[in-house]
Amino acid sequence: MAKKKEYLRKKRQQMIDDKGIIVLDNVSKSYSTGAPALNGISLNIKQGEFVFIVGDSGSGKSTLIKLLLRELTATSGSVYVMGHDMTKLKHRQIPKYRRNLGVVFQDFRLLKDRNVYENVAFAQRIIETPVSEIRRNVPAILATVGLAGKYKAKTKQLSGGEQQRVALARALVNNPSILLADEPTGNLDPKNSWEIMKLLEEINEGGTTVVVVTHNREIVNSMQKRVVTMKKGVIVSDEEKGGYIDED
Repeated sequence: MAKKKEYLRKKRQQMIDDKGIIVLDNVSKSYSTGAPALNGISLNIKQGEFVFIVGDSGSGKSTLIKLLLRELTATSGSVYVMGHDMTKLKHRQIPKYRRNLGVVFQDFRLLKDRNVYENVAFAQRIIETPVSEIRRNVPAILATVGLAGKYKAKTKQLSGGEQQRVALARALVNNPSILLADEPTGNLDPKNSWEIMKLLEEINEGGTTVVVVTHNREIVNSMQKRVVTMKKGVIVSDEEKGGYIDED
């Protein structure tokens, strides 16, 4: 059994090295209405990349993120994340798979009845991290996102920017291979938006693959990262050091 696990681990790593940490091959997704949310898209994201996914509402961005989270499965085509075939991932395997994904949403999704420390520690308790490690890891990650002095504060006492930092700390405390950020600056003012993006850039420089879905044109145009543009379920542009483009 140990040899088989090691073989599978090496096989997954080889796929990541060869093709990417996120691989979509001719992927389509249709809902019950029959209309395709995604229509034959192919996308490879290498380990350690920083990628923006942009496009108007209804372009397929949210469906793409849900496929990566394994909230949905593709109607056709192949989706591989961290070498895992999403079509073959059993329901009982999904929680373990998601441990290597950090996720940040527009609406923070914090536990309002708990303080900052407990919100971040919750992510560690889910995976049964020893208490001694939690006591080391949580303060360390809060310091990384600039909240070392706020660990006792209730989330309702925090500004929007601080709440997103807590959400980011929670997403990062388990040291994920991939960070998915779905409109992370959507509820923030420009100053806080830039601070969050600088944090995401620092996280990426540390080796984490970062995928950001956003409508923020100024940030996309200024940061000059890889930009994948979607429209009506297809990828219409994929540019290194790209910008936010309008498709007629």
